[in-house]
Amino acid sequence: MKLLHIDSGILGEHSVSRRLSAAVVAQWKADLPDLEVTYRDLAANPIDHLTGAVVASGFADGAAALDEFLAADVVVIGAPMYNFAIPSQLKAWFDRLAVAGKTFRYTEKGPEGLAGGKTVIVVSTRGGYYGVDTPMASLDHQENYLKTILGFFGVTDIRFLRAEGVAISPDHKQAAIAAAEREIATNTALFRQAA
Repeated sequence: MKLLHIDSGILGEHSVSRRLSAAVVAQWKADLPDLEVTYRDLAANPIDHLTGAVVASGFADGAAALDEFLAADVVVIGAPMYNFAIPSQLKAWFDRLAVAGKTFRYTEKGPEGLAGGKTVIVVSTRGGYYGVDTPMASLDHQENYLKTILGFFGVTDIRFLRAEGVAISPDHKQAAIAAAEREIATNTALFRQAA
């Protein structure tokens, strides 16, 4: 089994999404010692944002990223919320995955995803509270975007691990991290067993 681990947080060792995505991957490795893990750090080694030259080249510079995604059975994405959305580095990665004929195609009935059959676990970290039952829910362009783009690729098994309120206070941050780590350790159906 192949697992692709993506980090996009820009805060290095202070990144909550990095800490939690590493914990998710460690749980998978503990259960599946033969698990083949590929790691891509989009902050340390960013993929160029789209330009006319990139499009004209046929997205050649993103071929490795696309191949990694297509080969993976499980994808773990560390996705912090920045300004109500995903980091631009993560968006640039998704722009390289959105290739007609590879991850989707257009048909007479509309678009069809071609990259289904994989499990995607999103480690979602947020400074405030943006869940569906909160006053800030309409500002969530992070998880909504991820559900949309992954669904467009045909991925239906999308699981979220959330740590919210991490910028409210040090106590809120520690409580959110501890709750997420407990969920990783105890919720085997959500984080360790592929569908």
